[in-house]
Amino acid sequence: MEPIHKVFNLIILDESGSMYDIQDMIISGFNEIVQTVKGVAAQYPEQKHFITLISFNSLAVKTILENEDVSRLKEIDRSLYKPSAGTPLYDAMGNSIQHLRQLSDSLTDCNVLVTILTDGEENSSREFSGKAIKKMIEELKQKNWTFTYIGANHDVDKFALSISITNTMKFEANETDMKRMFTEEKNSRSRYSEKIRNKENTADDFYKE
Repeated sequence: MEPIHKVFNLIILDESGSMYDIQDMIISGFNEIVQTVKGVAAQYPEQKHFITLISFNSLAVKTILENEDVSRLKEIDRSLYKPSAGTPLYDAMGNSIQHLRQLSDSLTDCNVLVTILTDGEENSSREFSGKAIKKMIEELKQKNWTFTYIGANHDVDKFALSISITNTMKFEANETDMKRMFTEEKNSRSRYSEKIRNKENTADDFYKE
């Protein structure tokens, strides 16, 4: 029997005040991702999936879930996700990526999928700069880490590229477009696990057929 291949799903979710109007849609979308990852784990039994969910604003960077086995995952609600304040995106990325890196660096058979979801650019980080985040991402892309960036209300491609992320998706802050976005996210996760099974490159073209 082949060893179980670990897949760490890190989701970094903007909880700043500008997300308030789409709070319920974000909660619904994240809960869909939970079901998707559960389905993927069942479809690919040789893979063991874990989810870490980080939310962030200028009041705090919060760990809502930390490397939870998908079999034990529960949905989130308004009590766990309450948008307010500013957008310290670099700090949220830097801290959560460093934490997960300490775990993944000790493993030889794993993949890491990082998804950032935000409706605005960085505006209040104190610990990490864009330059530091870019360097970190470029190093980890050589180690079976895949980075994706989903954004609204700013130049998504330009900002993502400034930190060396090329897997991007845009959404409009309305129910119809967010449903489309989360459907595309769901399909992309299935393709990602198929690529892992087939030992294909997982770094690029995450949102492309």
